[in-house]
Amino acid sequence: MSKLSTTQPAILTIAGSDSGGGAGIQADLKTFAAHGCYGTSAITALTAQNTTGVQDVLPTPPDFLQKQVTSILSDIDIKAIKTGMFFDASNTQAAITALKSYYFTNSSDVTGSIPPLVCDPVCVSTSGHTLLEPSAIDYITEWLFPLATLITPNKTEAELIISRRKSAAATEASRSIETLEDMLSVAEELLCYGSKAVLLKGGHLTVLPEDVRKVAANHPTLQVVRDGIMPNGENMEILQANLNSAGMQLVVDVLCELRDDDRQKQTTTIFCHPRLQSTSTHGTGCTLSAAIAAELGLGSNLTNAVRRAVQYTYLGIETANSAIGHGHGPLNHFHSMGETVVPTITPTNPYPLTSLLIHRSAHVWKAYVEHEFVRLLGQGTLPLENFIHFIRQDYLYLKYYARAYALLSAKSNSFPAIDSATQIVLSVLQEVSTHKKFCASFGITEDQLARTKESPATAAYGGYLIDVGLRGDTTLLLMALLACLLGYGEVGLWLKKNVKTGDGGWVIMQNNPYIQWIEDYAGERFQRAVRIGLETIEAHTAADPPSPNRFKEWYAVWERCTELEKGFWDMAMNLS
Repeated sequence: MSKLSTTQPAILTIAGSDSGGGAGIQADLKTFAAHGCYGTSAITALTAQNTTGVQDVLPTPPDFLQKQVTSILSDIDIKAIKTGMFFDASNTQAAITALKSYYFTNSSDVTGSIPPLVCDPVCVSTSGHTLLEPSAIDYITEWLFPLATLITPNKTEAELIISRRKSAAATEASRSIETLEDMLSVAEELLCYGSKAVLLKGGHLTVLPEDVRKVAANHPTLQVVRDGIMPNGENMEILQANLNSAGMQLVVDVLCELRDDDRQKQTTTIFCHPRLQSTSTHGTGCTLSAAIAAELGLGSNLTNAVRRAVQYTYLGIETANSAIGHGHGPLNHFHSMGETVVPTITPTNPYPLTSLLIHRSAHVWKAYVEHEFVRLLGQGTLPLENFIHFIRQDYLYLKYYARAYALLSAKSNSFPAIDSATQIVLSVLQEVSTHKKFCASFGITEDQLARTKESPATAAYGGYLIDVGLRGDTTLLLMALLACLLGYGEVGLWLKKNVKTGDGGWVIMQNNPYIQWIEDYAGERFQRAVRIGLETIEAHTAADPPSPNRFKEWYAVWERCTELEKGFWDMAMNLS
């Protein structure tokens, strides 16, 4: 009989049922569906369970569990397998027997023919209820781990597994995992059970950013992934400056995997994200392991599968509905199902649109912020004629810029929006005053400044701003204006960050003829305007989320204005 072929990768979960719907096969099947996979299940046990705890467990008869697994494997082309709660030794043995009977009866290869298998060694529920009899642990570690692509113990489970091994060997007393360094060593130690990789979950251990920095310094080959920490990338000082990260606590998961080219060596990656203050954590481990299995079934390599699954689970907690149940509520498994182009504003990512724009335009944004003009200005070695040429052209450009913001104010239909645009106009007028003072210090009168001939770069940029403003879309005009506002704010903070001190740095402040320019754009007055700009565009986006086509139009304007900003620096350097 030929197997059923599906257009979606079929994933098998062998786990318990959660009557409350937040964990077990219910969480697994939701997760598979959210990843576009076809979910199948073999139930190891029924639980009477809700968000407050587990009231009772009824294990599936072992022979019936074995029949479930065999039935699925004989009919459906399974692309990945995830195991969760087994409850007792008999069911553990039944599931392992079914897998080995199907995949290895006619093969001498121990792991070659089985699809990716993710083993979540579930021992204790979130509420503290024991979900695995001690005798079953030995079956799992001795017979299931060697079949696994990945095992995903949490802190408690890892300590339990390691302690049983040491007890059996009559060696040192059981150890506890208290630090990030402990996690690294235990993850490596767990590889001895035969799985290709170990993901030691860090949800029960609080880590600080400083701990990550120290561990990274002590382990030069360690890969550090900070997807959940906003901002994550270069030239995002304006976002970091406005994010309250003081005392931020992190959750760190450690992935240790054997190298394909040398099974005696391993690579280690840590995944960091801010700790969320949430009670919607029921089924977190089930969801994570199911997401990894789905990603593997879709063809991702292990590191990318874990990375995406960690982020998926994190967002599931962050966007969860806390009103479900009276205890530890479930995650939001379908947060990725809606057509959301721009992520939702959250405490750990208050500027999702701006972060997305900078990420997507990273190459040109970096060329703009770290331009040769900016570097020479920071070192105090920029030729005076180049700076004067820039200041005179910028003075002319600011007329376009102020008019564009006045146009934005006229288009606004609420007092807060009108006030926001007006505040920027006032900031521009203050900036014009600064330009006049600069020019006066270099012997250029206000009359000479006003009679400066407009360069093609100035005319092109200013004309583009007004053109975008006349198209009638308020948000599109904001996109055009923000590349300048946010870019200069970023340049100011980037130069300030690199001021030469005893610890390094290359920006020279002492006797730098352009020190006032640096201090103005890094200073509180201009950075306040940046904050207003950030909050305005993010509020606009949250109130009226863009469709994919509309966002494409927004991004095109943002990218074009960023290119024009870079072109402005080019003009200053070329004296064109």
